[in-house]
Amino acid sequence: MELAVLKIDGTESGKKVTLNEAIFGLEPNDHAIYLDVKQYLANQRQGTHKTKDRSEVAYSTKKIVRQKGSGGARHGSIKSNIFVGGGRAFGPKPRDYGFKLNRKLKQLARFSALSYKAQGEAITIVEPFTMEAPKTKQFIGILNNIKSNDRKVLFVLPENSNNIYLSSRNLENVKVITVGELNTYDIMNSTKLVFIDGVQDAIQVAYGR
Repeated sequence: MELAVLKIDGTESGKKVTLNEAIFGLEPNDHAIYLDVKQYLANQRQGTHKTKDRSEVAYSTKKIVRQKGSGGARHGSIKSNIFVGGGRAFGPKPRDYGFKLNRKLKQLARFSALSYKAQGEAITIVEPFTMEAPKTKQFIGILNNIKSNDRKVLFVLPENSNNIYLSSRNLENVKVITVGELNTYDIMNSTKLVFIDGVQDAIQVAYGR
């Protein structure tokens, strides 16, 4: 697949790049994408939820009524989960929600997501540029020029640029990441991918394709 490289003013630079078919031209594997996204979301969970059980609530351990003869049920402790304020039975405990996925499966998921975007013509390549200072208005102007301001955009840089990141931070539908941070969830969660020229080569080098 061949794409024209755009300037930040929206015009073509005259350069064209060819996307690697081994990365951007696969038959997407939906189940691999599902598993990788599921792992990503699971890893975002703090897992710090906690309730007190009957051994932890601060109540007396005195038997509240005699065992027999009260005409009611037999209760041994006010800490029981059937009483208001008692300990909770089988409540949540702190835990790690993460799970393991094989490296090759995660790689297949990422390539499948990139292939979906390539098939949907949702990838734009922009020639490298710098920003002298964080300017959100200037960054919005660039998005307008490349016709990406009305979409959920994932902006991928070959290396970190603090000014570009700060310029986009207040924009709700824009996320700026580097090649090393590229993941299946962010790709699928965006409607448009914007690569700085060179990112496609960095992806190929990173995954040995």
